[in-house]
Amino acid sequence: MLDVCIYITHTHKHIRTLLSSVRERKMELGRGLGLCLILLGTILVFSGGATATKGVTYDGRSLIIDGQRKLLFSGSIHYPRSTPEMWPSLIKKTKEGGIDVIQTYVFWNLHEPKLGQYDFSGRNDLVKFIKEIRSQGLYVCLRIGPFIEAEWNYGGLPFWLRDVPSMVYRTDNEPFKFHMQKFTTKIVNLMKSEGLYASQGGPIILSQIENEYKNVEAAFHEKGEAYVKWAGQMAVGLKTGVPWIMCKQPDAPDPVINTCNGMTCGETFPGPNSPNKPKMWTEDWTSFFQVYGAEPYIRSAEDIAFHAALFIAKNGSYVNYYMYHGGTNFGRTSSSYFVTGYYDQAPLDEYGLLRQPKYGHLKELHAAIKASANPLLQGKQTILSLGPLQQAYVFEDARSGCVAFLVNNDAAKVSQVQFRNNAYSLSPKSIGILQNCKNLIYQTAKVNVPKNVRFTTPVQLFNVPDKWEVFRETIPAFPGTALKTNALLEHTNLTKDKTDYLWYTTSFKPDSPCTNPSIYIESSGHVVHVFVNSALAGSGHGSRDIRVVKVQVPVSLTNGQNSISILSGMVGLPDSGAYMERKSYGLTKVQISCGGTKTIDLSRSQWGYSVGLLGEKVRLYQWKNLNRVKWSMNNAGLINNHPLAWYKTMFDGPSGDGPVGLNMSSMGKGEMWVNGVSIGRYWVSFLTPAGRPSQSIYHIPREFLKPSGNLLMVLEEEGGDPLGISLNTISVTGSNRAQSQLS
Repeated sequence: MLDVCIYITHTHKHIRTLLSSVRERKMELGRGLGLCLILLGTILVFSGGATATKGVTYDGRSLIIDGQRKLLFSGSIHYPRSTPEMWPSLIKKTKEGGIDVIQTYVFWNLHEPKLGQYDFSGRNDLVKFIKEIRSQGLYVCLRIGPFIEAEWNYGGLPFWLRDVPSMVYRTDNEPFKFHMQKFTTKIVNLMKSEGLYASQGGPIILSQIENEYKNVEAAFHEKGEAYVKWAGQMAVGLKTGVPWIMCKQPDAPDPVINTCNGMTCGETFPGPNSPNKPKMWTEDWTSFFQVYGAEPYIRSAEDIAFHAALFIAKNGSYVNYYMYHGGTNFGRTSSSYFVTGYYDQAPLDEYGLLRQPKYGHLKELHAAIKASANPLLQGKQTILSLGPLQQAYVFEDARSGCVAFLVNNDAAKVSQVQFRNNAYSLSPKSIGILQNCKNLIYQTAKVNVPKNVRFTTPVQLFNVPDKWEVFRETIPAFPGTALKTNALLEHTNLTKDKTDYLWYTTSFKPDSPCTNPSIYIESSGHVVHVFVNSALAGSGHGSRDIRVVKVQVPVSLTNGQNSISILSGMVGLPDSGAYMERKSYGLTKVQISCGGTKTIDLSRSQWGYSVGLLGEKVRLYQWKNLNRVKWSMNNAGLINNHPLAWYKTMFDGPSGDGPVGLNMSSMGKGEMWVNGVSIGRYWVSFLTPAGRPSQSIYHIPREFLKPSGNLLMVLEEEGGDPLGISLNTISVTGSNRAQSQLS
């Protein structure tokens, strides 16, 4: 009896099968086994799901968990891009999609916004997120970084790092290594204290150090190579008891596993840098990031399935979908020019709704591959030619059986192939999976799941003028600024990334008549709004591809002193690149042109500076601060089309529990708050080449809402019409309905 009990406690994942057998066979096993099962029940209660009591190792074929090789499908979900209330449902849907592992980055600038001050509350509660994953029986891949890129502001690095003396990011630099090791150790120790590593019986089976460093390594020369070795050794020295990985890092030092990122790793990845390491794909991009001014990238379910299956056929044993659920870049967390919705085209969309057929087609793929996991992991691989562009990848073992992947790489036509005396028809650019090397159970190009369509349903219009109040920002003038200097200063040195905005102000008096005057500005920031004598003269912006903003607009000048106030704006900091700490932003040139006959350079004039907007400084979006400014009701045309205006109104939460979003298509550019919480930036005036906003609907998590009396605050930079804003519920259906179709 004791031997049976010990066996069961080490294989408790099969307990349901065993208990069923006990019931069916009505086994009389006596008091000993009964006690064993009670103890096992206790173990299951406290383990709460996927655990690895013997830890995690690996060989050249796969990860080995509790002594067993594993073929794993993983999905990326980033905890701060959703809410704690959403996590259980997202994880449940992910598990139901055939996913075994949830992969997440750790966001340094969220957790240590100030040096030595840590935040693990609310959406930042990493421990709660991992425990929820564990409770639902999934594993975790924890990508600590702590540089993460991820289209996240500053790549996850806290901005205070830039002010550390002698700091150079991500190289063999002692200040950076000190702070990087300190934060990495903080996270590892936090996980250990909660018993979350697989070596402790927890769900974390992998950790990642750094992120796609090979993209910048050459820029640091020999110090880049030294840094890679140091980072790997530092991570391994933390003794987590689980393997460490480095993505896109061919020179990852042993025992760190180098992995692949991209859309076609089955075709492009040469494999790990040691035959003793498994072949792993940490980012199989289900779509691609989207920036303002660009259309969403649509990657088909068939293409994702083809490349995932091909990777498995070529001895891959771990595939992670990036993203499985993208979520929302709340507040100011998105990187330069990136839209607020993140990877909305993932199998679970921004709101957590199933995006079909992507979700269902991949679910069927996972089931088909897992049905033959034993021959895949235990069998010998044989590669056969079936034609000039056709191959069979066969895995066969006398004990575990046989599985074959029939690959047609011809993207233009159907291929008829013969395999083991049977004929098979393969669609263009497709893979067929043969269970027992005979039965065709899955085809990557054959989608059985019907497409669904996402709709918005307006449930409240904000079109009653008397329901709105407005506060207009005062345009600062040079005499009222506290900081003055004879130079154009760098934007982020002053803002410290606490705000998107910096005012540059000066005073200018023409020394002679200036006919047809215009102002010319160059900026390495993202947005410029030009005010002359407190009136908006013009605006301009760059893009992800246009790094220097150039604005030339006509202005009206008086014969006396003219106040010139230029608002420089950022739309997030960069998330990648070498020497990020050296990058500069803000105005670099200001000139007055007089009809083309005379140019006056103001760049070295005396400039005054004001950081941020008044509404930001008083936190106008919070209930307790609403009375700190004087609000105007709708009269004399104050409600519409004014730049730098704060609009507020009240609304009731819609009934039901489905997703909710704000349609901001009548506005220009700015930021939105609901009950004091920022739901992100909006920029609907930046149109795609097709003439559409990159994003019109902005997610309000249900958890941000009350049944009634909700405060909506909108900061509008350019001038828009708040009467056109609407509150909408979001749903998916396969049928046509008379509502606004999103995608």
